[in-house]
Amino acid sequence: MIKLKPFTNSDFDRLINWIDSEHLMYVFSATIFNYPTNHAQLDEYLKEPNRVTYKVIDINSNEIIGHAELNNINKSNKSARICRVLVGNKNERNKGFGKLIINELVRIGFEEMKLHRIDLGVYDFNKNAIKCYKNCGFEIEGLLKENTKFGNQYWSTYNMSILNKRK
Repeated sequence: MIKLKPFTNSDFDRLINWIDSEHLMYVFSATIFNYPTNHAQLDEYLKEPNRVTYKVIDINSNEIIGHAELNNINKSNKSARICRVLVGNKNERNKGFGKLIINELVRIGFEEMKLHRIDLGVYDFNKNAIKCYKNCGFEIEGLLKENTKFGNQYWSTYNMSILNKRK
């Protein structure tokens, strides 16, 4: 079990330490941050009015294990985008926390924010994440071919979405 609490400037150093390579930074955040991430970048990140950021807490250990957000919140369209999901503590990866995080973001979006649609982007090589999102009810809508450049490589991104059937 997990709970999501607001991500604040007191959480900056933890997130910075988790993102220990440029590759991980791009997988986590695409081009929103420059590597290495720093406090100034995170200060700007928190100013976005259509974004809600969370730290993820394992309620069994009370340890902060990750980060997640709902972004591009559009009240008139009743939509948002899940972004920057990370189980930062490497010892806690592959234990099902990703599914718990996604399901909680969907619950918040649909039950608390009364959204109709939630989407997300995931690189096509991130097979574990794609499987997780499908297990949470997301469907692939399309592929953005080679839309992100990392080094000398171009990465393609699947767009996935889920609609609120809980109404």
